[in-house]
Amino acid sequence: MNALQTQASPGRSTVRRGAPEKGTPRRRRVSALPYGLLAPAALILGLVVGYPLVRLVIISTQDFGLRALFTGTTPYIGFANYTSIWDDSQFTAVLVRTVVFAATLVAGTLAIGLGVALAMVRLGRRLRTVSTLCLICAWAMPTVPAALVWQWLFQPTYGVVNWLVSAVHVFGDQRQSDWLAQPVSAFVIIWLLVVWTSVPFVALTLYAGLSQIPAEYYEAAELDGAGFWRTFRVITVPFVRPILLLVTVLSVIWDFNVFNQIWLLTQGGPDGGTTTIGIWSFTKAFASQQYGQGAAIAVVSVILLAAMTGFWVRRLVKSGEEL
Repeated sequence: MNALQTQASPGRSTVRRGAPEKGTPRRRRVSALPYGLLAPAALILGLVVGYPLVRLVIISTQDFGLRALFTGTTPYIGFANYTSIWDDSQFTAVLVRTVVFAATLVAGTLAIGLGVALAMVRLGRRLRTVSTLCLICAWAMPTVPAALVWQWLFQPTYGVVNWLVSAVHVFGDQRQSDWLAQPVSAFVIIWLLVVWTSVPFVALTLYAGLSQIPAEYYEAAELDGAGFWRTFRVITVPFVRPILLLVTVLSVIWDFNVFNQIWLLTQGGPDGGTTTIGIWSFTKAFASQQYGQGAAIAVVSVILLAAMTGFWVRRLVKSGEEL
């Protein structure tokens, strides 16, 4: 009698040895392979990021100034650096300015990136290839050359933007206008630069997600008479929601830590009008020779960023579980 006949015979148990009985929950086997694959990356990340972060926290609790560089002694002062930055009159203005600036950058990057991605879906093959190459070129440009190009565009007397604005004869002669001398216009110029370098990644990532939506969904919506906005809300957004949340998380991290563009264009000026928390930490540490306070500001920045990204990461994980 073979095995199949044995299982099919009445009066004999058909449950295989080692198999769970009917009605009992099956225990999921935990494989060590994923943890083994992630371990090298986690170890390197812990060394590269973890040690500087721990060292930063230690410095933030020390009287680490110019004298400490010569004497080598760094007395422990507890939370004095944190209380001093809390009592600083600049703290609230810098914090509000940083949050507002990051929020406008994230909103602008996502809106323009999504618009470019939607346009790329509707373009022909050649125009889509040209658009992709243009986006990659803008994305590949390093921060320093991009800031230098922006300085040349908005430079008084020789700037292309000043020449164009003056040529339309609407706003008068603007050839001598220094856009970086006013906080609002300086922020607008920095915003344009950051968004210009951030949109390519968002647009290409969202386009990759949009190209995976089956065309049958849009054909069915068209037969039902759904317009653009209803199709966008009912079909497009649910499909690309995880990708939208992912690029939102990355944009929050990048835009909250924008430093190079601001420092290269305005160095936090004029009169501190473009000083964000990153610029403030740098100037406190290296311009004022107060490394402990600079470290304390950096720690506060890390805590705020972790809180904001934690919210979006939680939503990202939740959206992935709902799929």
